[in-house]
Amino acid sequence: MRIGLFCGSSAGNSPSYRRAASDMAAHLVEQGFGIVTGGGASGMMGSVADTALRLGGEVVGVIPESLYERKLGHGALSRMIVVKTMHERKMRMADLADGFAALPGGFGTLEEILEALTWLQLGIQDKACGLLNTKGFFDPLLGQLDRAVRAGFLSPSDRDLLLVDSRPGGLADRLREALRPPAGAAALP
Repeated sequence: MRIGLFCGSSAGNSPSYRRAASDMAAHLVEQGFGIVTGGGASGMMGSVADTALRLGGEVVGVIPESLYERKLGHGALSRMIVVKTMHERKMRMADLADGFAALPGGFGTLEEILEALTWLQLGIQDKACGLLNTKGFFDPLLGQLDRAVRAGFLSPSDRDLLLVDSRPGGLADRLREALRPPAGAAALP
């Protein structure tokens, strides 16, 4: 099984963000998950990949050729897939991952996790979606989702589709639990 991690190509302005990215990768590898990233070498993406690889984990990167040609791709991943567009990148990541989590990041990170969550809400996919809420990074977004529930734009059950934890190990555990087959069902590969 693999978890698609959406995270920034920047490291942010606090060492806590990079540490959380490394800790998340370590917990996922420890639980036997492979990791799918956007293939970048820098920032949060680089920290995730470097930690997972150092611990013997699998890291698959999916990067648009425009970024790959600018030498922004990680050079040591288990596998690098180069695609034409950002849309293709998201589709390949969705195909490769069994679940998703977002770490702190910018526009791309938010867009990616919200699209995966929307696909879950609409039944287009059934893969768990989570947020690693390091230092309360996602508190404003979570507040907006709660506001959408109060205003009648989002049902409470759809709001509950999003797994949230401030601890990398806690989120890894929640993803593992969400991906566990029901009793009597065939085990996941």
